[in-house]
Amino acid sequence: MVVVHRALGFRIVIYTQDHEPAHVHVTGPGRAKINLLGPDGRPEVVDVVGIKKSDMRRLLTEVTEHRDRLIREWERIHGRAD
Repeated sequence: MVVVHRALGFRIVIYTQDHEPAHVHVTGPGRAKINLLGPDGRPEVVDVVGIKKSDMRRLLTEVTEHRDRLIREWERIHGRAD
């Protein structure tokens, strides 16, 4: 597990032994999974457990703002999906 970003008291991580598609996990008081490239090209929430809706909106905004860097981190850890 590599912590690639911190925001709002949460850690945004990429697991080194994970699978496609490129995504991050949010851990803290609750957990979530966010695909970095949804069908419309923006990050999409896949799963949320125990995170308030208001926090999740702010976390999704945070991931969206840092998406390109997070994709580069995913590719550094897992290689490009070409």
